[in-house]
Amino acid sequence: MAETPAVRQTIVQLLSHMRDGKEIREYLNRFSKVDQSRFAVVKVGGAVIRDDLEGLAAALAFLQSVGLLPIVVHGGGPQLDAALSEAGIPSEKINGLRVTPDAAIPVIRDNLTKINLSLVEAIRRAGGQAAAIPQGVFEAEMLDAAVYGRVGEPTHVRLDLVDSALKGGEAPILACLGDTVDGHLVNINADFAVRALVHRLQPYKIIFLTETGGLLDQAGQLISSVNLATEFDRLMASDWVSGGMRVKIEEIKRLLDDLPLTSSVSITRPEELAKELFTHAGAGTLVRKGEQVIPVTDKRELDPARTVALVEKSFGRATVPGYWDQLDLKRGFVTENYRAGALVTEVGGVAYLDKFAVLEEARGEGLSKTVWSKLIEAVPYFYWRSRAANPINSFYFSECHGAVRRGEWVVFWRGESDLSRVPHFVDLIGQLPPTLITP
Repeated sequence: MAETPAVRQTIVQLLSHMRDGKEIREYLNRFSKVDQSRFAVVKVGGAVIRDDLEGLAAALAFLQSVGLLPIVVHGGGPQLDAALSEAGIPSEKINGLRVTPDAAIPVIRDNLTKINLSLVEAIRRAGGQAAAIPQGVFEAEMLDAAVYGRVGEPTHVRLDLVDSALKGGEAPILACLGDTVDGHLVNINADFAVRALVHRLQPYKIIFLTETGGLLDQAGQLISSVNLATEFDRLMASDWVSGGMRVKIEEIKRLLDDLPLTSSVSITRPEELAKELFTHAGAGTLVRKGEQVIPVTDKRELDPARTVALVEKSFGRATVPGYWDQLDLKRGFVTENYRAGALVTEVGGVAYLDKFAVLEEARGEGLSKTVWSKLIEAVPYFYWRSRAANPINSFYFSECHGAVRRGEWVVFWRGESDLSRVPHFVDLIGQLPPTLITP
């Protein structure tokens, strides 16, 4: 495909967030192993199409430039409100669903088709390929005609048009219109449409492109990741999680409950889509079904083989002979599938983070942040070290309260209240024998 200025700018923005090309190669390799019909379902709100059509098109065209074809489902809330008002039809919602009288159907059909075509044309202008599929995918039945009018609940997803577009190298662009078995056109809520499509396709990624760019906490700050296994109940019990945010989290949980552990939902802005997909740090909110983090106080509570395998795979090196036998574990935290963990020992009477390990396949999932949060909550005062060239040091520097370079090592600490003790512990930790074999 031709590389337009908009797509080039997207690539430049992505690369500017990366130290080297390792991350994007890692994610591209991961995504390329997934069947294209299962790479990603992208939900786009009407407000994003109205306010940032060209940016949205550039982001979707960029994915095609690296060989990825998303399936896009769009709504059109603001546009439909305006069109129905102009037609003299009041906009009314019950339980978040647009009440759709018979007279509204032609207006909704025409405007969703118009929105659909405008997005397809914008993607083509950005150098991508897209197929307009405003209807013909969702078979539906009336939800409750007496209450909602012509609002449908998807009962079947027809993939003929979607598969045809993908085989032709085009991104399918779907509008939320359905047909009943007796031939009536119905309006379908975008969340319902996405859920039906996700249930049928079991995609690797689900992406919500929004104006806010993610879920926001009580201070209005972006939440970078959510592990539903460990955080859902806490979020639902929080006073500040209400209204649209509560509905969004519940809807995402319903989506992920039906998917494999590797699936996830990314919420971001169009201009941040590449960074969210191709860097560990991300640029929005990543929501995963997640894994429970298991705290232990005795290494006999851990599976030795799986723990050592986690360390060795994470660091890409074998542990020294006798590592496990010599490990005097004081505290530990591992995810239930042994894909991330932290092992805490003791050096000179102070807690020492012996290993913080995350499998490559789990990086970017938020598991490392979940384990780290459990660690610093339970062990607020500890030291650790990392080789000076370790690429994870940028994360360590952001989390530590201090650090000192000692030879090939950087020694970090958190919670140290007496800085006069630092030189002693830096020397002690810097002289510890290696626990991993150097190739």
